[in-house]
Amino acid sequence: MDEPNEAQDNRELYALLNLSPEASDEEIRRAYRQWAQAYHPDKYQAPHMKDIATENFQRICEAYEILSDPNKRQIYDIYGMEGLTSGLELGPKLNGAEEIKAELERLKRMKEREKMAAHFQPSGTIVANMSLPRYLDGNGMLRGMAMTSEIQSQLSKRNAVTIGGNLAVNGEEGGGAATAVFRHHLSEVSSVEVVASAGLRALIGVQTTRNLSSHSAATMGIALSLKDGSLNLSNLWTRQLSETASGHIELALGPHSSVTVGWQKKDQRRSASGEVKFGTGSFETSVHYTHRFSPKSLGCIVGRVGSSSLEVEVGGGRKLSKFSSVRWLYIIGIQGISWKFELYRGGQKLIIPILLTRHLNPVFATGAFVVPASLYFVLKKLFIKPYYLRRNKQKALEEKEKTSAQVKEARATAEKAQNLQQNVANRKRNKQLETGGLVIMRALYGNQRILNNLKSSSETSFELTSEVIDVTIPLNFLVNDSGQLKMNKKLQ
Repeated sequence: MDEPNEAQDNRELYALLNLSPEASDEEIRRAYRQWAQAYHPDKYQAPHMKDIATENFQRICEAYEILSDPNKRQIYDIYGMEGLTSGLELGPKLNGAEEIKAELERLKRMKEREKMAAHFQPSGTIVANMSLPRYLDGNGMLRGMAMTSEIQSQLSKRNAVTIGGNLAVNGEEGGGAATAVFRHHLSEVSSVEVVASAGLRALIGVQTTRNLSSHSAATMGIALSLKDGSLNLSNLWTRQLSETASGHIELALGPHSSVTVGWQKKDQRRSASGEVKFGTGSFETSVHYTHRFSPKSLGCIVGRVGSSSLEVEVGGGRKLSKFSSVRWLYIIGIQGISWKFELYRGGQKLIIPILLTRHLNPVFATGAFVVPASLYFVLKKLFIKPYYLRRNKQKALEEKEKTSAQVKEARATAEKAQNLQQNVANRKRNKQLETGGLVIMRALYGNQRILNNLKSSSETSFELTSEVIDVTIPLNFLVNDSGQLKMNKKLQ
């Protein structure tokens, strides 16, 4: 940013109030009252004049909000609106211009990374299908893999594009597809999407979504298959049933017509959903329940019943860090008995289903559930829980050391300030002694329990602890010539 533009930016708010950068707080308040009254929207009747007045009134209020705040005004005077929009905050360690500049540059880089992440969001999934029976037959453990990848980019406020692809390999057979979606927001309540796909599911289609009210929305779409020329129509209606529950109905017309009815309910501790689907010659229903035991751990159970499926999943999950989590599931159904492990890291997923057996043996099913659960609890007690306890203890120790260092630094700064105030405080103290005014002999600040013990002690001399500081000099420094203690709002 060159100097002329920066200087102009740093004076724009003052110009709105017709003030100079050296204006006092009272001059800023007086100018705000004058211009706010002049541009108040209620004074105008004509619609176009009312709109102009409203815009000017909002700018006047924004200028006053910044210039009336000493902290925001200081940042604005140095780095203009850029410093404020970057989230820069002044504090005890940001008193110098160079320190403020370094912090501003750091915040600008962070904002740029966040902006890039908002306009460029990659995601992907890798599924590795394992089979224990296949391995025992000598054919290898891996029976198939599937990969999907997607990149979403926000071209503008109303336009976004998503490009993705998938690749699947099962034994000696494989295939893939590429998909592109262009999304355009027609208004605040409606949008349209154009979809094109090439590969196994080559098609082209368009769908539009509109919010019918604050609680309901509808989506309609049409797609043409480029392989067999079939036409597929879809209609989806969703409605918010309550603050935590919603429902939907979907109608699909085409080679595989179906009607789907579903609902879901979600609050802070638990979530549940259910769906019933009727198709041409098929039927399927599913129920999903998740319970959060803590912010980091959860348990879930899933049931599916249909004309070609009968399956129950039981499992849990845990959040490993801010960006990663893991889930494990035990699956039993007509397809056999399986374990499934899922690892989430940012927008990436790794899913590993392991088929244990194709036969529903009750003894094997019980063992496949009990043995891993017992092993998990043993590992949790012997390794996982001690690890997290050690890690939390280490974090607490590091935080304590960090806080202790900050306290020492703050005490050293306070002692330097007291030394600067020593001479003035002594002069004021002697003057008050001569005139019989206010003299503070001893003032302590800190831990209430220690202060009570010191107060009840008969000793006149004692050594202050790290939890108590002597504020006698600063308080004597605040005594004015009339023998009154000057207290600002923060001290009162």
